[in-house]
Order: sequence, then C-alpha cells, then structure tokens
Amino acid sequence: MSGPRAPKGTYDLLPDEAAERDAVVAAAARVSATFGYRHIVTPEFEETALFERGVGEATDIVRKEMYTFTDKGDRLLTLRPEGTAPVCRAYVEHGMHKLPQPVKLWYYCPMFRYEKPQAGRYREHYQIGAEAIGSPEPAVDAEVVLLLAAIFDELGVEGVTLNMNSMGDPQCRPAYVEKLRGYLRGREGELCGDCLERVEINPLRTFDCKVETCRAVLDEAPRISDHLCPDCRRHFDEVLALVRAAGLEPTLDFRLVRGLDYYTRTTFEFNSDRLGAQSGVGGGGRYDGLVEQIGGPPTPGVGWGSGLERIALAMREPIAAPRSTGAFVVAFADDARAAAFACAQSLRRAGVPAELDLAGRSPKGQLKQAGRSGARFAVLVGLEELADGVVRLKDLAGGGEEDVAAADLTALVAARLESEAT
Repeated sequence: MSGPRAPKGTYDLLPDEAAERDAVVAAAARVSATFGYRHIVTPEFEETALFERGVGEATDIVRKEMYTFTDKGDRLLTLRPEGTAPVCRAYVEHGMHKLPQPVKLWYYCPMFRYEKPQAGRYREHYQIGAEAIGSPEPAVDAEVVLLLAAIFDELGVEGVTLNMNSMGDPQCRPAYVEKLRGYLRGREGELCGDCLERVEINPLRTFDCKVETCRAVLDEAPRISDHLCPDCRRHFDEVLALVRAAGLEPTLDFRLVRGLDYYTRTTFEFNSDRLGAQSGVGGGGRYDGLVEQIGGPPTPGVGWGSGLERIALAMREPIAAPRSTGAFVVAFADDARAAAFACAQSLRRAGVPAELDLAGRSPKGQLKQAGRSGARFAVLVGLEELADGVVRLKDLAGGGEEDVAAADLTALVAARLESEAT
C-alpha cells in the first residue's frame, strides 16, 4: 500500500475492535463503581516538570521515553507517559484534600512512551488505572490490589498470578540503597552499561534489568525485605494478611521495584502466563511522597495502571457482543425510499437501532444487506400487495413474516426487542 500510514508504535482501532475496547472499559467502570471509585479525566499533556519531579529524573521513562516539546509560548510540555502524577496534580490543584479521604478515582486514557514496540506494547497505548489518595492505611493498599483483581476476573483475564514487595520508606530505604550500591560497585565488571549508570543515580533501578549477567549479580544482592524498619514491616504484613484473607495468594518478589521513583512501601504486579516473557498485565503500589514532591502537602496515596492492549491479549475471549441492528428498513420501490427513510427515523427516535440502504441497492440487494447487518428484523416498505399505511415485518432469525400498520410498527418492534433482551 502506498500513501499515509499510522506512525510506528501506534495503531488504529477499527469498529469491531473499538466495540471490544468500549466493552472492556465499561466493565472496568462497573467494577470500579462497586468499590466506590469515581471517573477522572486529565489532559493529554502536562508541564514536563511534573514528571521530572514526580516520576524521577533517573527513571527510563524520563531519561529515554517521554515525548517532550516546547510550545509556542516557550513552555516545556510532555505527552502523558503515565497516569498517577497527573491525577495527583489534579488532586492538589483542585483542593481535593478538603473532600473525605481517601479520594478514590479511576481513569482511562492514552499514554505516550518512546519505547520499542512489541506485542501489547505501543508508543501510544491506553491504560485503565485507579488511585486512592489521602490515607496511609494498609487496607487501602489491599483494596486497590483487590480492585484490579476483580476487574481481571470480570474480563476473563486468564493465568493471572500476583507478585508483591515492599520498598520501605524514607526512614529505612536510604540505608538499604547505600548497602546495595556498595555491593554493586564490587561487581561492576559484571554489569551492563545501563546498570553501571543506575548504580550511581538510583541502584534500585538495576532490578529492572533483563540482561542475564546483571540478573545473576542481583540474585545475590542484599534484599530490602531484610532491611525494613518495624513500621514498614508491620504495614506490609497487614497488607498481605488482608489480601490473603480475600482469597489471593501473592508471591513475594524482591525484584519488584516498579519503574517509577515515587513508590514507597507496597509494590505489586499481576502477571498472566498468556503473555510470554513480558508477562506483566498491570500493577502499581504506594506513593506516599509523590503529592509533596509535586508541590502539595504531605499526602499518602496508592494506585495502579494496566494496559488495555495487554489485557486484550490475556483475555479468555472478547466480551463485546457482535454488532447488532434492531431493524433494517428495505424500500421495494424507488418512490418508497422516502417512506423507508422516515420509518427508520421513527424507529431510532424510539431507541430502536435501525439502518436502511444508502447505496441505491435493489430490493434483493437490500435484503442481503439486512442479513449482513445483524438486524433482528427487516421492515419491508412499498410492497405492491400491501395497502397504504401497511408494512411487512420479517423475522430475520426465525423467518416468519407479518403485515403491520406502519403506525404500530415502532411500538411492536421495540416491545419484541425488549422482551428478547429480558
């Protein structure tokens, strides 16, 4: 094909795929509502400083993956690479600390990261996410984990396992970070170039490395679970107890530091065995310092994000119903096309999905198109044998036909569709 194409790392959602996406988002919205989470929408781009201060200048997202540009007002802006910092910015900007805490929010929006495109990972991708801001309680950590688990269950995401870790807090983590840095400096000859840089900037980031020699070094590294302060240990134990009591059995994973600098204490990730080596399908954690880092008051928070493309790959089967039209109106003569048009409009005003021929097809062609459309009924207008004001209603599933007064058609079709739906 010659001509324009979508940029590399992006994709088009065609109508059937968009219907599938809509169904997934609708299911996530329903489940989120049962947990008391409300929908929030943030802008596609933010001031770059939000992500540099919140996500962390040492992260791969900020250093390598952000789409950043200077606008006509000479402002440095960035297309949103992740959802938590913008939600926290909105929390601060709009004084949401005055609301009953925690403020519980969910979102669905595109994210933009310049990374290597691969299965289920695109430079423009969509995420659903949830944030609970304003409470330090372990029950909040457990709730957000269970919310994501419930969404996966609702969507039929298969082969799901849960990994969890604690990253400590500003009281206990600095000493551990220095201990880890000292260990890694002693093994520098075995580390890749990226990890050598990470050792000096933020050695926790080395746990993200996929290079086998680095992973072997990290297998023997000090583990943060052995260096948690009593408060962090108590918090994590309570989170684990609540999650287990709800029927989940997490695996403790010392490598689970997530890719963002704002995490403290709880981190978690769900994986699906349907996704191969890159098995992560969603995760998050606690970020008690993030709101303060971006200019707000000290405020605890916890949340997660999950890529829609990853969810789709891990789902058992599509959840969107096939496209269905309630009625397809067929004009059996050219001079009946205006009446057919009016008939379709009457059905639509009553809430009945209705289509009609817009391509000048013959009556036979229109009937074929009615079958292809997925319509439950065909309404035949302009048949010579019918009296004025009468149409024929054809059951496209059962094959039966009956003649109906045009004035009664809309109520009849609507009643039959409603009866079948219940």
